[in-house]
Amino acid sequence: MHNWISVIGELLIAASMAGCVYLIHASVAVGHFVRGRTTARDERGPVSVLKPLRGEDPGLYDNLASFFRQDIGEFQIVFGVSDGEDPAVPIVRRLCAEFPKVDVALVIDNRTSGSNPKIANLRNMLPAAKHELLVISDSDMRVSPTYLGEISWTLRQPGVALVTCLYRGICGGGFWSRVACLYINHSFLPQAVVGAGLNVGAGCFGATLALRRRTLEAIGGFAVAANTLADDHALGNAVRTGGGRVVISRHLIDNIVVEPGLGSLFRHELRWARTLRSVAPLGYAGSVITHPMMLALLALILGAQPALAAGTLLVALALRVLTAIANNRALRLRQIAIWLLPIRDALTFALFLSSFFAQAVTWRDQTFRVRSDGTLVSN
Repeated sequence: MHNWISVIGELLIAASMAGCVYLIHASVAVGHFVRGRTTARDERGPVSVLKPLRGEDPGLYDNLASFFRQDIGEFQIVFGVSDGEDPAVPIVRRLCAEFPKVDVALVIDNRTSGSNPKIANLRNMLPAAKHELLVISDSDMRVSPTYLGEISWTLRQPGVALVTCLYRGICGGGFWSRVACLYINHSFLPQAVVGAGLNVGAGCFGATLALRRRTLEAIGGFAVAANTLADDHALGNAVRTGGGRVVISRHLIDNIVVEPGLGSLFRHELRWARTLRSVAPLGYAGSVITHPMMLALLALILGAQPALAAGTLLVALALRVLTAIANNRALRLRQIAIWLLPIRDALTFALFLSSFFAQAVTWRDQTFRVRSDGTLVSN
């Protein structure tokens, strides 16, 4: 038994050391990614923006209003809800009154097709979209006035079939919202940037999916993602399978994060973790090295080579702090409360482990069972 503990401890230390190298590489990659942003824009339009809605997210008015303020010649916004009494409907109507020159369609349709409610909503909304260029974006995203122009310009480049965007977390208020933003800005975003740089991970994110209508039709429409948990990945993968090129834009957008409590945060992030695991199970398992602090701590708890384990833990902690500060500067965010990082990393590691056992996820107050192939089944 002692020998096995020693071997496991040495493996944990080695994995933690690899994770320390990863932290440095990821921080450098984030800096390069942000500095490489292009400001080229296509101000001609026309573009149809598809905004599936359900409920009133905190900050929803400001999130949606940012899409009304686009510096582009011609664009349309299509909103979709499944229930006319949805709390998002009055907000849409208010915005229509405040921005009368913006072309808006509100689709109220409760038809369901498949187990993914967001995709069912999009399928109902699509006939109302007038234009060839389609931009799909989640309701908790907030964008700058140049957003549509930059995304349209990228999509019109030769060979580009789909454009997606990364996002940074902006705290909407409260302790757990701050903790949630730490994951987005210092775990998810760096991993996505590293994956894009290495051409692995097949990144495609619901923050933005921009493609031509004919591309969507060629892959079989939204039906290709009708029953999947990772609907954004399913759409991106279908485009790639059809020979199209998927590009991650350098245009970062803001994800306004409001988590009322630990339970809400855990359920939300467990769905994300389960989604990532369904997309790339082997790569997700290998991402264990992105938790160097927790790996070194486990080695120390096991008592294997305590001096080396303690030294590795201190190095991992120092690098975690330094790279988080560097990432914040690159992303032009307020500096973080350093003491939150160990709490955040412990929670992230717990979610990583839980994702291998979770068979159900909660999404917009609905519970779904996730099959081994990543498809959703309503409970």
